[in-house]
Amino acid sequence: MQKTTVIVGGTGKTGRRVAARLAAQGLPVRAVSRSTALPFDWEEPATWAPALRGAEAVYVTYQPDLAAPGSVEAIGAFARLAAGNGVRRLVLLSGRGEEEARACEREVEACGTDWTILRASWFCQNFSEHHLLGPVLDGVITLPAGTVAEPFVDAEDIADVAVAALTRDGHAGRIHELTGPRLLTFADAAREIAEAAGRDVRYVPVSPQEYTAGLVGQGVPAGEAAMLAGLFARVLDGRNAHLADGVRRVLGREPRDFTDYARETAATGVWNA
Repeated sequence: MQKTTVIVGGTGKTGRRVAARLAAQGLPVRAVSRSTALPFDWEEPATWAPALRGAEAVYVTYQPDLAAPGSVEAIGAFARLAAGNGVRRLVLLSGRGEEEARACEREVEACGTDWTILRASWFCQNFSEHHLLGPVLDGVITLPAGTVAEPFVDAEDIADVAVAALTRDGHAGRIHELTGPRLLTFADAAREIAEAAGRDVRYVPVSPQEYTAGLVGQGVPAGEAAMLAGLFARVLDGRNAHLADGVRRVLGREPRDFTDYARETAATGVWNA
């Protein structure tokens, strides 16, 4: 009898895509988050064990980010609990160039199960499904990123790689670094979105302090705003301005290009709300 694969963060950008792919293959899957019938909350450890019941494999995403205070302790405690509950395989979604994320990775690597790390660059879908959708609709994207280039990766590719790591052999003990096929600055990305959506969208670089103030003005708690601004300033300092071959090595094909993402997303009308 097939055991369940648990998707922690099952309503998020990658989690819901992973869950949908597993379900389409007829595999038992349990997607959990704070809003699901069986809730999972990183701040409520009592919710962890019920979500893990009967699980063989777990896809782990952490909110708000692996760079947030307390993430290392939470990831470590969860990974050890999963191992103690018979989970055989853990797949952690991580980030490139983040010291705190690397500490979380080490917790998973030491827990005693088979593990795979998916170390991803910035998601294309951040422009359409998350905090950058509002700025795109407003026509001005502001970030503390200067003119640095980023190899934006499509969440569809991340989901395909995650499913492979969860269901196929050969990924235990591997770190898959996932990027798109080319480097773009945020100004480049804004131009491609503008062209695809047929609207004015531009990028304006700001300082971390200005970005923090902007988030607070939108209602983000000051501590979380400062954490995000500091994280973005660090990982967008050029350290990640290079390509990786993880998508091609796992899937045997090239990653999806940002242009294709922009055209397909524009066709949904999300940028014309």
